[in-house]
Amino acid sequence: MTDDTATIETVAIHEGAKKSGVLWLGLDRPRLAWHAYHDGAIYVVTGGGEQELPGLAERDSVRVTLRSKDNGARLVSFDADVSVVDQAKEPEAVAVLAKERLNAPDTEALPERWAQESTVVRLTPRGAGSIGADA
Repeated sequence: MTDDTATIETVAIHEGAKKSGVLWLGLDRPRLAWHAYHDGAIYVVTGGGEQELPGLAERDSVRVTLRSKDNGARLVSFDADVSVVDQAKEPEAVAVLAKERLNAPDTEALPERWAQESTVVRLTPRGAGSIGADA
């Protein structure tokens, strides 16, 4: 892979993550998840009345697929490192994630509820992924 290809793929990952509110995770089966993009990483929340992403927090890595917000076509797939977020130490990331949470019954209390009942996970792209429908 050339440096130009890696750069294009890295841009596709970051632009796709910023523009789309959902992604697919390769877990026990492909799982659709809403997310937020912040500071070069993708954040998701699981458990505690939020989306169920079984086994994600225990993994070292996961396959992520981003699709076009416009037409649903696959933009890019890539491996991401998985790390559980210490929510008290990363309040800005949690706030960005909470802002993306639609139709929450307790919008004002989301960070507190998540701290008690949910797990926030950071997905950090490992590098260039594969772009397009044939990848």
